[in-house]
Amino acid sequence: MSAETASPQSISTFAGVSVGGYLDDLAAKIPAPGGGAVAALHAAQGAALIAMVARYTTRAKDVAHRETIDRIIAAADAARTRSLALADADAAAFTAVGAAYKLPKESDEQAATRAAAVTAALLEAARVPAAVVAEADEVLSLAADLLPIGNPNVITDIGAAADAARAAATSSQLNIAINVASLAAGEGAEFAGALRTIEEIVARADALHTDVVTAITTR
Repeated sequence: MSAETASPQSISTFAGVSVGGYLDDLAAKIPAPGGGAVAALHAAQGAALIAMVARYTTRAKDVAHRETIDRIIAAADAARTRSLALADADAAAFTAVGAAYKLPKESDEQAATRAAAVTAALLEAARVPAAVVAEADEVLSLAADLLPIGNPNVITDIGAAADAARAAATSSQLNIAINVASLAAGEGAEFAGALRTIEEIVARADALHTDVVTAITTR
Protein backbone atom coordinates (compact mmCIF):
# COMPACT_ATOMS: atom_id res chain seq x y z
CA MET A 1 0.00 0.00 0.00
CA SER A 2 1.31 3.44 -0.90
CA ALA A 3 2.10 5.69 2.03
CA GLU A 4 0.03 8.41 0.37
CA THR A 5 -3.13 6.46 1.25
CA ALA A 6 -2.44 6.44 4.98
CA SER A 7 -4.99 7.75 7.46
CA PRO A 8 -5.02 8.12 11.24
CA GLN A 9 -7.00 4.87 11.63
CA SER A 10 -5.04 2.14 13.41
CA ILE A 11 -5.16 0.13 16.59
CA SER A 12 -3.84 2.05 19.56
CA THR A 13 -1.24 -0.36 20.88
CA PHE A 14 -0.27 -3.92 20.03
CA ALA A 15 0.47 -4.74 23.67
CA GLY A 16 -3.15 -4.25 24.64
CA VAL A 17 -5.05 -5.95 21.83
CA SER A 18 -6.08 -9.58 21.49
CA VAL A 19 -4.68 -11.71 18.68
CA GLY A 20 -8.17 -11.85 17.18
CA GLY A 21 -8.56 -8.10 17.39
CA TYR A 22 -5.18 -7.55 15.78
CA LEU A 23 -6.06 -9.89 12.92
CA ASP A 24 -9.42 -8.15 12.46
CA ASP A 25 -7.60 -4.82 12.12
CA LEU A 26 -5.00 -6.35 9.82
CA ALA A 27 -7.73 -7.71 7.54
CA ALA A 28 -9.76 -4.48 7.57
CA LYS A 29 -9.72 -1.80 4.87
CA ILE A 30 -7.55 0.54 6.94
CA PRO A 31 -3.93 1.50 6.24
CA ALA A 32 -2.46 0.37 9.56
CA PRO A 33 -1.60 -2.13 10.85
CA GLY A 34 0.09 -3.50 7.76
CA GLY A 35 3.25 -5.26 6.69
CA GLY A 36 5.52 -3.16 8.88
CA ALA A 37 3.69 -4.14 12.02
CA VAL A 38 3.66 -7.76 10.88
CA ALA A 39 7.46 -7.63 10.49
CA ALA A 40 7.91 -6.24 14.00
CA LEU A 41 5.62 -8.87 15.45
CA HIS A 42 7.57 -11.59 13.65
CA ALA A 43 10.62 -10.37 15.54
CA ALA A 44 8.67 -10.23 18.82
CA GLN A 45 7.42 -13.78 18.35
CA GLY A 46 10.92 -15.01 17.55
CA ALA A 47 12.24 -13.39 20.70
CA ALA A 48 9.42 -14.92 22.76
CA LEU A 49 10.21 -18.38 21.40
CA ILE A 50 13.88 -17.98 22.32
CA ALA A 51 12.94 -16.92 25.85
CA MET A 52 10.62 -19.91 26.17
CA VAL A 53 13.24 -22.44 25.06
CA ALA A 54 15.79 -20.84 27.36
CA ARG A 55 13.41 -21.10 30.30
CA TYR A 56 12.98 -24.78 29.52
CA THR A 57 16.76 -25.07 29.73
CA THR A 58 16.99 -24.43 33.46
CA ARG A 59 16.97 -28.07 34.56
CA ALA A 60 19.50 -29.44 37.03
CA LYS A 61 21.42 -30.97 34.13
CA ASP A 62 21.73 -27.50 32.53
CA VAL A 63 23.51 -25.89 35.47
CA ALA A 64 26.81 -25.58 33.59
CA HIS A 65 25.10 -23.26 31.09
CA ARG A 66 23.05 -21.23 33.58
CA GLU A 67 24.96 -17.98 33.11
CA THR A 68 24.52 -18.15 29.33
CA ILE A 69 20.87 -19.14 29.65
CA ASP A 70 20.14 -16.25 32.01
CA ARG A 71 21.78 -13.86 29.55
CA ILE A 72 19.72 -15.25 26.69
CA ILE A 73 16.47 -14.96 28.68
CA ALA A 74 17.16 -11.33 29.59
CA ALA A 75 18.19 -10.42 26.04
CA ALA A 76 15.23 -12.20 24.45
CA ASP A 77 12.73 -10.57 26.80
CA ALA A 78 14.23 -7.15 26.02
CA ALA A 79 14.11 -7.83 22.26
CA ARG A 80 10.46 -8.85 22.54
CA THR A 81 9.60 -5.60 24.34
CA ARG A 82 11.46 -3.48 21.80
CA SER A 83 9.94 -5.31 18.84
CA LEU A 84 6.44 -4.90 20.20
CA ALA A 85 7.08 -1.16 20.58
CA LEU A 86 8.31 -1.06 16.97
CA ALA A 87 4.96 -2.44 15.80
CA ASP A 88 3.34 0.63 17.37
CA ALA A 89 6.06 2.88 15.96
CA ASP A 90 5.45 1.55 12.46
CA ALA A 91 1.75 2.38 12.61
CA ALA A 92 2.58 5.88 13.90
CA ALA A 93 5.22 6.44 11.22
CA PHE A 94 2.91 5.29 8.46
CA THR A 95 0.20 7.65 9.69
CA ALA A 96 2.71 10.52 9.78
CA VAL A 97 3.64 9.92 6.13
CA GLY A 98 -0.01 10.15 5.14
CA ALA A 99 -0.42 13.37 7.13
CA ALA A 100 2.64 14.88 5.44
CA TYR A 101 1.30 14.13 1.97
CA LYS A 102 -1.96 15.87 2.89
CA LEU A 103 -0.26 19.18 3.71
CA PRO A 104 -1.21 22.07 1.41
CA LYS A 105 1.08 22.92 -1.50
CA GLU A 106 -0.63 25.85 -3.19
CA SER A 107 2.19 28.34 -2.59
CA ASP A 108 5.92 27.86 -3.01
CA GLU A 109 6.37 28.14 0.74
CA GLN A 110 3.70 25.55 1.41
CA ALA A 111 5.17 23.24 -1.20
CA ALA A 112 8.62 23.52 0.37
CA THR A 113 7.21 22.86 3.85
CA ARG A 114 5.28 19.87 2.55
CA ALA A 115 8.31 18.45 0.74
CA ALA A 116 10.45 18.71 3.86
CA ALA A 117 7.74 17.09 5.96
CA VAL A 118 7.30 14.24 3.48
CA THR A 119 11.05 13.57 3.39
CA ALA A 120 11.28 13.55 7.18
CA ALA A 121 8.28 11.25 7.49
CA LEU A 122 9.55 8.84 4.84
CA LEU A 123 12.94 8.64 6.53
CA GLU A 124 11.32 7.85 9.87
CA ALA A 125 9.04 5.31 8.19
CA ALA A 126 12.15 3.56 6.83
CA ARG A 127 14.03 3.81 10.12
CA VAL A 128 11.39 1.76 11.91
CA PRO A 129 11.80 -1.35 9.73
CA ALA A 130 15.57 -0.82 9.86
CA ALA A 131 15.27 -1.07 13.64
CA VAL A 132 13.21 -4.24 13.20
CA VAL A 133 16.10 -5.67 11.18
CA ALA A 134 18.39 -5.05 14.15
CA GLU A 135 15.96 -6.91 16.41
CA ALA A 136 15.78 -9.79 13.94
CA ASP A 137 19.57 -9.92 13.94
CA GLU A 138 19.56 -10.09 17.73
CA VAL A 139 16.96 -12.88 17.79
CA LEU A 140 18.95 -14.90 15.29
CA SER A 141 22.17 -14.45 17.27
CA LEU A 142 20.41 -15.62 20.43
CA ALA A 143 19.03 -18.62 18.52
CA ALA A 144 22.54 -19.57 17.42
CA ASP A 145 23.83 -19.26 21.00
CA LEU A 146 20.95 -21.36 22.34
CA LEU A 147 20.94 -24.17 19.79
CA PRO A 148 23.97 -26.10 21.12
CA ILE A 149 22.77 -26.00 24.75
CA GLY A 150 18.99 -25.66 24.53
CA ASN A 151 16.61 -28.31 25.85
CA PRO A 152 16.38 -30.78 22.94
CA ASN A 153 12.70 -31.40 23.66
CA VAL A 154 11.89 -27.90 22.36
CA ILE A 155 14.64 -27.54 19.79
CA THR A 156 12.12 -27.03 16.98
CA ASP A 157 11.10 -23.76 18.60
CA ILE A 158 14.64 -22.46 18.09
CA GLY A 159 14.19 -23.16 14.38
CA ALA A 160 10.81 -21.45 14.44
CA ALA A 161 12.41 -18.43 16.10
CA ALA A 162 15.04 -18.29 13.37
CA ASP A 163 12.33 -18.49 10.72
CA ALA A 164 10.43 -15.67 12.44
CA ALA A 165 13.59 -13.54 12.49
CA ARG A 166 14.09 -14.24 8.78
CA ALA A 167 10.51 -13.19 8.01
CA ALA A 168 10.94 -10.03 10.11
CA ALA A 169 14.03 -9.11 8.13
CA THR A 170 12.73 -9.82 4.64
CA SER A 171 9.41 -8.10 5.34
CA SER A 172 11.31 -5.09 6.66
CA GLN A 173 13.35 -5.05 3.45
CA LEU A 174 10.15 -4.39 1.53
CA ASN A 175 9.11 -1.59 3.86
CA ILE A 176 12.51 0.08 3.72
CA ALA A 177 12.50 -0.18 -0.07
CA ILE A 178 9.08 1.40 -0.60
CA ASN A 179 9.90 4.39 1.58
CA VAL A 180 13.39 4.91 0.16
CA ALA A 181 11.97 4.69 -3.37
CA SER A 182 9.95 7.85 -2.67
CA LEU A 183 13.02 9.80 -1.52
CA ALA A 184 15.37 11.83 -3.68
CA ALA A 185 18.53 10.09 -4.86
CA GLY A 186 21.01 9.60 -2.03
CA GLU A 187 18.60 10.38 0.80
CA GLY A 188 18.22 6.71 1.67
CA ALA A 189 21.93 5.97 1.91
CA GLU A 190 21.71 5.46 5.68
CA PHE A 191 19.84 2.19 5.11
CA ALA A 192 22.59 0.45 3.15
CA GLY A 193 23.87 -1.26 6.28
CA ALA A 194 20.44 -2.59 7.22
CA LEU A 195 19.95 -3.96 3.72
CA ARG A 196 23.28 -5.80 3.90
CA THR A 197 22.32 -7.19 7.29
CA ILE A 198 19.11 -8.57 5.81
CA GLU A 199 21.09 -10.62 3.30
CA GLU A 200 23.22 -11.99 6.13
CA ILE A 201 20.16 -12.79 8.25
CA VAL A 202 18.57 -14.78 5.43
CA ALA A 203 21.69 -16.91 5.00
CA ARG A 204 22.16 -17.44 8.74
CA ALA A 205 18.50 -18.26 9.34
CA ASP A 206 18.43 -20.79 6.52
CA ALA A 207 21.59 -22.43 7.87
CA LEU A 208 20.20 -22.58 11.41
CA HIS A 209 16.92 -24.05 10.14
CA THR A 210 18.94 -26.78 8.43
CA ASP A 211 20.93 -27.37 11.62
CA VAL A 212 17.70 -27.85 13.58
CA VAL A 213 16.32 -30.28 11.03
CA THR A 214 19.59 -32.22 11.15
CA ALA A 215 19.52 -32.29 14.95
CA ILE A 216 15.97 -33.64 14.90
CA THR A 217 16.61 -36.35 12.32
CA THR A 218 19.92 -37.59 13.76
CA ARG A 219 19.13 -37.82 17.45
